[in-house]
Amino acid sequence: MSDTRQQKAFPVSWDQFHRDARALAWRLAGAGPFEGIVCITRGGLVPAAIVARELGVRMIETVCVASYHDYQTQGDTLILKPIAKAVTDAAGSGGQGLLVIDDLVDTGKTASVVREMLPKAHFATVYAKPLGRPIIDTFITEVSQDTWIYFPWDMGLSFQPPIRDGVA
Repeated sequence: MSDTRQQKAFPVSWDQFHRDARALAWRLAGAGPFEGIVCITRGGLVPAAIVARELGVRMIETVCVASYHDYQTQGDTLILKPIAKAVTDAAGSGGQGLLVIDDLVDTGKTASVVREMLPKAHFATVYAKPLGRPIIDTFITEVSQDTWIYFPWDMGLSFQPPIRDGVA
């Protein structure tokens, strides 16, 4: 039997995302100190900048992983740029002391790939869906698996029809 439920929409404004990322930093403050941040690009860039500012972390590295290739469906997970050796060498064994940040954990595929690279790092996301929650350590807001989050960097301003009209 196929699932015919309509996907839910969760649009996030810049203001809301900034508040949520600061809330993540607040929650992480007691889990550190962190020697550096590894952000999963592209979605992790904005929350990593906010968390780095709030926690006073200066070393920020990226790991470039692509799993959404058409903005709607996940495909194969591709590592486009690995973590710099200088960062992994400076961190403790297995990434001890590093904080890995992304905007969202969805199915956990991307986080699992990075977790294999840094098994002892602390993983944090702003938003989490149920399938991905076991892979990460800290998050702020959980949304249902059938929810599509519209991040502010992916949107322009436009009219949103009321939910009663059957539009998600």
